[in-house]
Amino acid sequence: MTDAHATLRTQLAVVGAGPSGLGAATTAARAGLSVVLIDAGGQPGGQYWRHRPQSAGREEHQGHHEWRTFLHLRSELDALRVDGRIRYLPDTQVWFVEPPSDAGRAHVLRLGAVHGTAAGARSVRADAVVLCPGGYDRQLPVPGWDLPGVMAAGGVQALLKGYGVVPGRRAVVAGTGPFLLPVATGLAAAGVEVVSVCDAGAPSAWLRRPTGILSAPSKLVEGALYAAVLLRRRIPYRPRTAILRISGDHAVEAVTIARVDRQGRPVAGTERELAVDLVGLGWGFTPSLELILAAGADTRLDVDGSLVAWVDDRQRSSQPGVYVAGEATGVGGARLALREGELAALTAAEDAGLPPAPRRTTRLRRAIRRGRTFARAMHRAHPVPSSWSEWLDDDTTVCRCEEVTAGDIRHAREDLGAHDQRTVKLLARPGMGWCQGRVCGYATACLAAGSRDGVDSRGDAPRAPRDLSAADLRPLARRPLCAPVSLGELADLDDSMSPVDRTDDAAPTQ
Repeated sequence: MTDAHATLRTQLAVVGAGPSGLGAATTAARAGLSVVLIDAGGQPGGQYWRHRPQSAGREEHQGHHEWRTFLHLRSELDALRVDGRIRYLPDTQVWFVEPPSDAGRAHVLRLGAVHGTAAGARSVRADAVVLCPGGYDRQLPVPGWDLPGVMAAGGVQALLKGYGVVPGRRAVVAGTGPFLLPVATGLAAAGVEVVSVCDAGAPSAWLRRPTGILSAPSKLVEGALYAAVLLRRRIPYRPRTAILRISGDHAVEAVTIARVDRQGRPVAGTERELAVDLVGLGWGFTPSLELILAAGADTRLDVDGSLVAWVDDRQRSSQPGVYVAGEATGVGGARLALREGELAALTAAEDAGLPPAPRRTTRLRRAIRRGRTFARAMHRAHPVPSSWSEWLDDDTTVCRCEEVTAGDIRHAREDLGAHDQRTVKLLARPGMGWCQGRVCGYATACLAAGSRDGVDSRGDAPRAPRDLSAADLRPLARRPLCAPVSLGELADLDDSMSPVDRTDDAAPTQ
């Protein structure tokens, strides 16, 4: 049994057990590396393959894509664990990554228990690290979005997949991007009346980027299947349409939708009200970058305006011995994430001196290039509307933790001279609550920078309106502690003892 204060020693630590993490861990172990796989979830699969406990059986789960791929990866993981080639740590979060102090030294990952129970180890010392932290829903505020019954689209799907919970009876799904379709069809399959799918973008935008869809023909087939389900279930799909207001006394009772132009401005005379008790909002995804920044790796701005980890064409980050795969390098779907995880593992194995796999590496790099071509086309076809802030009145809550309104942020910007997210945070307190800006950070940064067209919802002309930059978004992801950790866990850290003296070796059995 592992000492609660022990340090696991391994050649490769993989953080995250979603598609990219599972691909990385199994590929690295097959290549000959000892692997520790760390995941905050209780079972492998990540958010994409979130499912009920394994006691539910291994049959195909409704609402999951590429379920057979997951079953294969899970079988691979189980076999490699039995062989002693992978050490799997579920319900465990990494709250900090310590880069090596000297060349050739190991990375140290500090561990904490997700549910408060004692973790089997306090840290992992690894020669190399593959970070696969995934992402979470990007949210934009609208008047009334803080009412009970308003959820992130990903949260709606998580309840359906992971617990079989139906969060409402009459729903509207809104935002932008292809992810709205599986959420809407999943709700309908669970017996919810989906009164509308409102996409601020339009499928016709794909016609301007034919190479994007041609690079991933399976996505075209998938989209056609979703369209067939919407038709069969008579679910209206409304392109160039957005929710402008959500209303209700104590919970959601109705939404006001309207047609919008390409910039997101409402078209006069098109407003209509829909009676609903559930709203699923999805504006794409934001990569989780806390661990990437803690490891000292560089970031860049992606085409969808998200801050992502910089990697080369072999998934190496700017920090030696740190590889990144999946949504953290740019949101592009599970298949792309899986391929990136596999490539990161092969690169790590080759960098560790193991024999290279040039043919497989070449195939993976080619597949990743195609996946990135599709992802860029998807982001450009379904952007966040540039004038979304015009939907907000001054009383609209932006930061729900600290009850900061759009008017508070505008006051900090226009009257107090705060032209960046950090200064707005200091003056108006958005992002200082429980979520630490994970929900409101992107919107706050946009409002602090000012609208791109130079006019806000009040008709005033903000000073120096500009697009977001990486510098605007980087502070949102940089945190001293990457995950909640108890004072007891901090107190239990014992750095006075040499890590060599208290090491639980995770090397594979011979």
